[in-house]
Amino acid sequence: MLKGKHLIDPQDFSLEELESIFELAEEIIKDQNSFKDLCTGKILGTLFYEPSTRTRFSFEAAMLRLGGRVIGFSEPGSSSVMKGESIPDTIRTVASYVDIIAMRHPKEGAPKYASYYSSIPIINAGDGGHQHPTQTLTDLLTIKEVKGGFSDLTIGLCGDLKFGRTVHSLIKAMSRYENIKFILISPKELQIPNYIKTEILENKDIPFIEVERLEDVIDSLDILYMTRVQKERFFNEADYIRLKDSYILDREKLKLAKKDLAILHPLPRVNEISYEIDDDPRACYFQQIKYGMYARMALIAKLLGVA
Repeated sequence: MLKGKHLIDPQDFSLEELESIFELAEEIIKDQNSFKDLCTGKILGTLFYEPSTRTRFSFEAAMLRLGGRVIGFSEPGSSSVMKGESIPDTIRTVASYVDIIAMRHPKEGAPKYASYYSSIPIINAGDGGHQHPTQTLTDLLTIKEVKGGFSDLTIGLCGDLKFGRTVHSLIKAMSRYENIKFILISPKELQIPNYIKTEILENKDIPFIEVERLEDVIDSLDILYMTRVQKERFFNEADYIRLKDSYILDREKLKLAKKDLAILHPLPRVNEISYEIDDDPRACYFQQIKYGMYARMALIAKLLGVA
């Protein structure tokens, strides 16, 4: 069903196709050892034109745990990009050596452009402030595991909603499920882009409100998705310094929340989640990291057609 497909945008896959990935991920979670030879003889190429720790390690760990191998670069300075090689030429070259590619790029649309020249599946591992679909798979799998499903949820998105590609992708993905409500929590300067509001939320009649104070709404949330204020997305450092501490989730704020609140974060965090709540049962962000590896294992297996 998914063999040979690209994953550029979370909307690329139907709900049925997404469910097949989650079902396989859940099988892997239950018995990882049964899948340790699934990708024997297969190679993943990692083309990371932008720094990454979690996403790159997660892809590499996923492929290695499936019995495959990994080659690639973690920054463009170690590749022929420094010599001026174009994306099409890089993709055509790498596709001659590997079976599937995970690509991160600072320019929006670069992985989609790359997919036009690729004879093998391309996975968008993040493109600028645009999309991060495998983080979305991670988030969805986490929500399914901790909440039992995707419907009838009030989701709070807090922090940098303007530049946060994980937030944009998650809204797109969750907007496809029943009875979802969003509460968008950010300073005015970092509010969600208008196109997300008009093309997705308003167009689909999905209830949402925009607020500036987390304390005013935390008691109504089933899921709280925290994000950092991303220094690398600012042109003006003074603006970053002024806004970077806008939201810090601590024990006092958490006293106002539901007992079964699920706190998610795409990581890395700076100081927007206090370390004092890491041991709270509602803190799911380290579980989320592990679910990310399982989601990528399932995705790789499906796109290669080995499961």
